[in-house]
Amino acid sequence: MTSSAKKIVPLHSAAKAQEATRLLRADHKHVSELFEQFESARASSKKKALVQEICQELTVHAQIEEEIFYPAIQTVLKDKTLVPEARVEHETLKYLIAQIEDAETDSELYDAKVKVLSEYVQHHVKEEQNEIFPQVKQSKLDLVALGTQLAERKEELLAKLS
Repeated sequence: MTSSAKKIVPLHSAAKAQEATRLLRADHKHVSELFEQFESARASSKKKALVQEICQELTVHAQIEEEIFYPAIQTVLKDKTLVPEARVEHETLKYLIAQIEDAETDSELYDAKVKVLSEYVQHHVKEEQNEIFPQVKQSKLDLVALGTQLAERKEELLAKLS
């Protein structure tokens, strides 16, 4: 490479420079939209594809929160209830995801399990966005740096899954 050659920066790296809560909210919104698409889907193949995407998105989202976000905020907020509760909710989400991934789309309980997962995710998101995020926004955490860590880890996990 010559000294005049420019380093090429991937476009997606610009998206990394966002606050952690903004990145997590975007994930929440995306999964909510996927659940809405599932609700209106009729074809079994479409439902299965949506559920695969939902499960992947939730699994990666939960992992980045558990590995990076929760430890960072628990320390700064000196939290002893919100983060442990969120971790327990993640365990339940993982259990529901495992049940759904093992189910046949034509099973009598398939749609019901996806509906329960959707409602559970809505509950979890509401608590995070209404209780945890406001406290995080008022903390001394560098939310852009934390957002960059989350985005990079998310990218790694998604690359492994594809």
